Amino acid sequence: MRVWADLTNSPHVLVLRPLIQAMREDGHEVEVTARDFAQTLELCERFGIEHTAVGRHRGGSRGGKALGLASRSLALTRWARGRRFDVAIGHGSNDVSVAAALLRIPSATAFDYEFAVAQHNVNCRLARAVVVPETIPPERLYRYGARGKIRPYEGLKEEYYLADFEPDESVLRELSLDRDRPLVIVRTPPDVSLYHRFENPLFAQVLDRLAAEGPQVVVLPRTPEQRREVAGRGFVVPERAVDAQSLVAFADLVISAGGTMNREAVALGTPVYTTFEGRLGAVDERLLAEGRLRKLTNAQELTLRRKPAQGGLRVRRDPRELVTLLLSATRTS
Repeated sequence: MRVWADLTNSPHVLVLRPLIQAMREDGHEVEVTARDFAQTLELCERFGIEHTAVGRHRGGSRGGKALGLASRSLALTRWARGRRFDVAIGHGSNDVSVAAALLRIPSATAFDYEFAVAQHNVNCRLARAVVVPETIPPERLYRYGARGKIRPYEGLKEEYYLADFEPDESVLRELSLDRDRPLVIVRTPPDVSLYHRFENPLFAQVLDRLAAEGPQVVVLPRTPEQRREVAGRGFVVPERAVDAQSLVAFADLVISAGGTMNREAVALGTPVYTTFEGRLGAVDERLLAEGRLRKLTNAQELTLRRKPAQGGLRVRRDPRELVTLLLSATRTS
């Protein structure tokens, strides 16, 4: 089978890497396209994923997003025409769903946050298979046109793509970090700017608290604007993509305004706070209820202590289970 995988954001590289590897090992031909946004292209290079760079991010405004969707979808359509793909897959990639529909290629989409309304109204209507955690109630997806297409899976997506992962201490040496000192990893919000556009001041207060407390802090910004805003505060701010999963595994605490790194910490047994200010999805609701994720509402609530040497429980799941669900898009029902 000829498979087309599209990567539009940094986490998608992590999610699809073991799936691409598994499909190739099983004899499928896989071609990859990737968008120039955040660390997507850098991570493709880091993991040795051969790819064709197509398009770039057009900004956070609605107009910019619409322009980006239209221009990149057309560019992908031109690229894919004549390549005879049997199926197209993505993790929340509207672009590949649109391009595949234009080319009449069956497509599958995956995601684990159900309230990205604009995104899912495109993906779920165009895709033949909608692959999501079983934690998400199916009725939450019906309004997007997903009825009859939902393919649920157990657990967290991070438990699948981190199944073969073992932390590598070389990232500590790369960033001149000391294993004998407390280590906190901070992931910035998905806004273009921390202070100028992030409406809730909590994240800035968290940085102030950490600066005053003095643990080793690695801040992983999403954009150059965010990198400039945290520079000069005594934090370690990598200049390029690093082995963030190993950092999370070695950390004593993770504080993240996004979703993927929160769940990576859960999957790797590292204590984690979320500062996410949007509507909580079913996955995070479940993790909060189980006490595997903690909600931070005030920077003074932070508990800074060393993680036990053995860490927490890890769950490893077979990525081929997700491959089977994604490739089910080729079957008519």
